[in-house]
Amino acid sequence: MRIDRVYTKGGDKGETSLIGGERVSKAGARIEAYGTVDELNAAVGLVRAALAGAAGKQRLDPTLARIQHELFNLGAELATPDAERRARQPAVEARHLEALEGDIDELNEGLPELRSFVLPGGGAVSAHCHHARTVCRRAERVAVALADREDVSGDAIRYLNRLSDAFFVFGRWAAAQTGEPELLWDPKST
Repeated sequence: MRIDRVYTKGGDKGETSLIGGERVSKAGARIEAYGTVDELNAAVGLVRAALAGAAGKQRLDPTLARIQHELFNLGAELATPDAERRARQPAVEARHLEALEGDIDELNEGLPELRSFVLPGGGAVSAHCHHARTVCRRAERVAVALADREDVSGDAIRYLNRLSDAFFVFGRWAAAQTGEPELLWDPKST
């Protein structure tokens, strides 16, 4: 792939092209879906940047790098309305969900049992993980809304669901690695 120009002026009137060439409104459901996955990928980049020099970087960073590539593939999948074309390009698959489940199980194993909801925080890495989790939940909602109207892979929806669970565990694990206290919800604190 070669990108010669950053701007094309093709979207100046509020339209863009999906993979395959179809022109659609930038407010379209597919654009919202892959755009939110792109935003999620940027949030993962923030987690990785916060990891620089942090305890646990060697364990978590390769997983996050893998996830960024998977999210790029997912975005391309969501940007491709034609099922035949979509079948010939990279996509999230059951093996990606299994990898996430393995990561979740491994990192969750040593964490203390939860007796309350966790508030976002617990240090910079943990807070960024919780932010990525909330963006992931939104990406999942947008993908489900798209799937209500158009063809979307079930693995894509399951992947986003599992990934948000992973970011919850990553956030808890990061707080434990850095020795930051987890912030727990106290409904009586207000």
